[in-house]
Amino acid sequence: MERSWKIIFTWANVALSGVAAQSSLWNPLYLPSLVIDVFFFFFYGYKSCTSTLIEDDPWWRVDMLEPYDISTIVIIRRTDCCASELNGAEIRIGDSLENNGTNNPRCAIITVTSNAVMNFHCSQMRGRYVIILLPGSNRRLQLCEVKVYAASNITGAD
Repeated sequence: MERSWKIIFTWANVALSGVAAQSSLWNPLYLPSLVIDVFFFFFYGYKSCTSTLIEDDPWWRVDMLEPYDISTIVIIRRTDCCASELNGAEIRIGDSLENNGTNNPRCAIITVTSNAVMNFHCSQMRGRYVIILLPGSNRRLQLCEVKVYAASNITGAD
């Protein structure tokens, strides 16, 4: 009997194995890696979110250690305060760390709504880094969770 092989595409959160960094820390106990740990609450006090200091052009970044074709990015914001502070943040994807990765191409600009969970479709943009940049003076970037979904294939026998 002849075996046939098939490839199944699934979507995996490739940020889980990544390394997170950000421009500054509001509190040294609330590390940037809390945003990619899959355990999230919508409140800062539960040690599930992170925040930069108030600064010019704050950013958060995940290095996924290799490039992926990214389909969707899910961002979960705080609900206990400060929702509008995320307005205008840019999601950037690419392979460059020039200017902390903020020069990479843009996938989307965040417009905060009443939904704490926001989905952004990036049309298979390829990159090793996902950066969330909040352009402007005297801004603070706060995030509770970021998920980065990319196609992952599984090959198996029928």
